[in-house]
Amino acid sequence: MSSPASRPVPPAAASSLNLRGAVDLSALKQRQPPAATSAAPPGAGAGNAAGAGNAAGPDTGQAPLRVEVTEANFQDLVELSTQVPVVFALWARYAPESSSTLDLLQQVVEGYGGRLVLAAADIEAFPQLAQAFQVQAVPTAVAVLKGQPVPLFQGSAAEAQVRTLLDELLKVAAANGVTGNIGGGQEEESAPPLSPLHQAAFDAIEAGDFAAAAESYRQALAQMPSDAEAKAGLAQVELMERLQSLSGPDAEALRQRAAEEPDNLDAQLGVADLDLAGGHIEDGLNRVVSFIGRNFGPERETARVRLLELFDVVGATDERVAKARQALARVLF
Repeated sequence: MSSPASRPVPPAAASSLNLRGAVDLSALKQRQPPAATSAAPPGAGAGNAAGAGNAAGPDTGQAPLRVEVTEANFQDLVELSTQVPVVFALWARYAPESSSTLDLLQQVVEGYGGRLVLAAADIEAFPQLAQAFQVQAVPTAVAVLKGQPVPLFQGSAAEAQVRTLLDELLKVAAANGVTGNIGGGQEEESAPPLSPLHQAAFDAIEAGDFAAAAESYRQALAQMPSDAEAKAGLAQVELMERLQSLSGPDAEALRQRAAEEPDNLDAQLGVADLDLAGGHIEDGLNRVVSFIGRNFGPERETARVRLLELFDVVGATDERVAKARQALARVLF
């Protein structure tokens, strides 16, 4: 796996991992000031009944990596997400896939050696959480990073898919300065330092200057056209640049225009960006493929080039990219 710091822009797997705040968690905050957080999940200490009563494994003195979510400890978990990503697994007894999904998530999270925490939430006991996360079905997995939600998946998921999503989540976390470890295991070896241009891009992203980050990646590609990390980074920061002007009423107006004008190139590409940022990867990619299939000439080529850039944002190994590539080949040939 590549260095977490080498792709500092949030990959779309997340949501894409979008830290612009798709869901407002403030409504679930406790009225009293939250307790000071430490390097352990809420409930990790002995005698705390609100915490991880079902955490797996014997008591070894290490912080448990699975916490049962309650109204009492929810805000502490949100605060903890400034140190390590917290993966909320929303489940219910009436959903037969809940148990196997929880077991899989716990097994995978434990393999990251304390760099992630699993927060299991029974939505029958805590219905406000399902409402806040806009959950439509269970089981659903949503990460929280620096207090912001990042959609992961809904329904059952294969272990390989879960590991890919969590790998990407940790890359997003590293890009946003969340690199803690709660002591559940040994940390991975330190990542090698970035090249000067990659470091310049990372610093620009940290400062919110996506144009400067894009320019650094372009310089890196000029020096080494085969630099896959620079290519992916450039596609990602360009997406973030475009998204800066799309929010609230502007986004809704754009979606309306795209629905009314299916052959409006700018509208279709803009909504595809919104779809990726919101975690609707297949919808975004299929939208551009469909436009290419309906149109010819310069606009078709513009859409094709943008689609290839979106492939870089999502990741070449993502199965949704593979499906979209096949669909693209069908409409082109």
